[in-house]
Amino acid sequence: MIRCIATDMDGTLLTATQQITSENREAIRKALENGVEVVVATGRSYQEARFVLEEAGMRLPMICVNGAEVRSNTGEIVSSNPLNKEQARQAALRLVENGVYFEVYTNEGTFTEDEDKAISIIVDIFSTANPEVPIDQIAKAAEDRLHKGLVRTIEHYDRLFEQDQYEIYKLLAFSLDPEKLESANLTLKEIEGLAISSSGSENIEITSLDAQKGIALEKFVASRGITLEETMALGDNFNDVSMLERVGKPVAMGNAVDEIKTLCGKVTLTNEESGVGKAIMGVLVD
Repeated sequence: MIRCIATDMDGTLLTATQQITSENREAIRKALENGVEVVVATGRSYQEARFVLEEAGMRLPMICVNGAEVRSNTGEIVSSNPLNKEQARQAALRLVENGVYFEVYTNEGTFTEDEDKAISIIVDIFSTANPEVPIDQIAKAAEDRLHKGLVRTIEHYDRLFEQDQYEIYKLLAFSLDPEKLESANLTLKEIEGLAISSSGSENIEITSLDAQKGIALEKFVASRGITLEETMALGDNFNDVSMLERVGKPVAMGNAVDEIKTLCGKVTLTNEESGVGKAIMGVLVD
């Protein structure tokens, strides 16, 4: 019997236009009515994840920033696992040396040093991955990240690394140049205590080794008297591996990379076809 369902957001719960379909919303509602815990497990910051959920009229507990922060369904911080400042500084240096743009996720929001780059690179990446989506729609979504305060501009990241008020949750690096990403990846692996993953071929996600979705999910279910064997997890990419490996019922999206499909065995429909809702209804019927 499945007593907890954990779902990734991008490429999983959300469509390419950042929407939660009515089928997915209805399936989650029915799961909750049947006493099943539902938790979002995302690489996004709480602010970005909450924004999408609230637009869909949903309030759920969240494992944010790949497990660097856990929030209750009312938004309270339950736990955090930040990078130490020296790890963050060293990782940032390696990215700069390899010419890779990155943003810094903290307990006080997400920051960029370059507002124009923050918009242009997201547009380039998203339009390449989703050619069917109109470019003006993509540009608006990218601009909204900044204009709605989901990403804030800072003069220099050193301020984040030096001031005690900031906990560094994640460095999220982007590039359409695979050679730059691979070079950065290799040098980042020289730094001890980092978890290095990705949610797409064009990015690198850098967190503390203790900040992984699977570790956070294990603690989440234990706090509710649920076992991992009684848990289903849904995902589409490599930052989902740590939770997919741990649960009793791992499910890959139809749009997932092949390695994730092989890992899970069970494959649902794509994110555009409400694959999350179909998988949830399947376990509720079972």
